[in-house]
Amino acid sequence: MTIAALLGLLFGIGLLLAGMANPAKVQGFLDLAGSWDPSLALVMAGAIAVALPAFMLARRRRLSLSGQVFQWPQARQLDRRLVLGSLLFGVGWGLAGICPGPALLGLGAGVFGFVPFVAAMLLGMALFELLARRKP
Repeated sequence: MTIAALLGLLFGIGLLLAGMANPAKVQGFLDLAGSWDPSLALVMAGAIAVALPAFMLARRRRLSLSGQVFQWPQARQLDRRLVLGSLLFGVGWGLAGICPGPALLGLGAGVFGFVPFVAAMLLGMALFELLARRKP
């Protein structure tokens, strides 16, 4: 197995343990006006606490531990595509109670209730590619 596959498996297990693959838990987190469930905020804070030092260390290096050159994002400004994409992602996350990672995890675990979400996600990705190719 490659390092990426092992880390993906670890990430998936973390999503399951944190409840990120449970749409009701996610919607409870997003329901600020109702019975808000702050537990996913703690999961996110824990993820940031682990990732931030690693990113700070990686920013000082030119090569990854596997010897590949780091390719950091170059964009430094908010544009219409980023804002609209973020809004679309957020609305979809709120309505479905699931985001792409846990949806793929659930589908891989045989939870066929995620099929419509994954199908819509793939359709949206294909539509984006078609529209992106049309622009000069």
